[in-house]
Amino acid sequence: MTMFSYITLLATLTIFISTCTVRSCPPSDRAALLAFKAALHEPYLGIFNSWAGTDCCHNWYGVSCDMETKRVADINLRGESEDPIFQKAGRSGYMTGSISPSICKLKRLSSLTIADWKGISGPIPACITSLPFLRILDLIGNRLSGQIPEDIGRLHRLTVLNIADNLVTSRIPRSLTNLSSLMHLDLRNNRIWGSLPRDFGRLRMLSRALWSRNYIGGTIPDSISKIYRLADLDLSLNRLSGEIPASLGKMAVLATLNLDANNLSGKIPYSLFNSAIGNLNLSKNSFHGYLPDVFGPGSYFMVLDLSYNNFWGPVPKSLSQASFIGHLDLSHNRLCGRIPAGPPFDHLEASSFAYNACLCGKPLGACR
Repeated sequence: MTMFSYITLLATLTIFISTCTVRSCPPSDRAALLAFKAALHEPYLGIFNSWAGTDCCHNWYGVSCDMETKRVADINLRGESEDPIFQKAGRSGYMTGSISPSICKLKRLSSLTIADWKGISGPIPACITSLPFLRILDLIGNRLSGQIPEDIGRLHRLTVLNIADNLVTSRIPRSLTNLSSLMHLDLRNNRIWGSLPRDFGRLRMLSRALWSRNYIGGTIPDSISKIYRLADLDLSLNRLSGEIPASLGKMAVLATLNLDANNLSGKIPYSLFNSAIGNLNLSKNSFHGYLPDVFGPGSYFMVLDLSYNNFWGPVPKSLSQASFIGHLDLSHNRLCGRIPAGPPFDHLEASSFAYNACLCGKPLGACR
């Protein structure tokens, strides 16, 4: 073999080896994934059976890589799925173990979904906040405990934070309002405590904020009204007190407001009844006084639940001027007088008005 042929062959092999290396995931990413896998136990579906071979970017279940860098970009492991692997097994997923901190070695990770496995426990790795490209963190439906990382606000690209339906016992991190790109926040059904940040309104991109079934106290920050994209706010089943800021009724796209089962009091702002809100649940609080007689064409409610409070006086006649009232519940108050006739009252059941002081007329008994 001539020197020229040898050099040509060497160059060709170098290019081939380089190409193969680029097309497969780096050994460091593969090692991090295998360490992550080792901390988990999935006994029924065999989803980790495909995690074999040297190239974790090719046919590893739930793993996707960036086309250019060939670094691991997405981990998508859901215990509730229509994927054929679930249909073949005829069951949903179940997994135990914990989330290994080795996941933090995947420095190009953009999406981490480990959802609805029911048995994964232990803490959320604190090092998760060191992943600068993370956009989605979805850990719903496990048994995770411990705290939300205190410096969660470092994740400036994060758009989805979902740790609902876990056992997280944590104070609300002060840095939470630094998540300037956050669009979807779901912390429901945990043991999160503390007060809502006064500067909650800094989350200007937020469209859904779901906090129900926690131990959140204090008052509702007026700054929430600055989140002009917010469409769904659920603070039900907490320990909130004080009054509802009237500014919530002036939000352009807020469609659902659930504040039921708290310790809220005072009078309900008139603005809530002529707003964009179509699902309003204020039941099981300590609101009092006359129900505002301010309904009109701008009032459109799929659900309006004011039950289990301390309202007195008559049922507002202006309810008949509302564009639409689907479900209305005024039960368990101290209302008195004749129920107005006509729509929407003519399609409501007696349960909508039950357990009041002295209401009468259809659908209740006749007035004397």
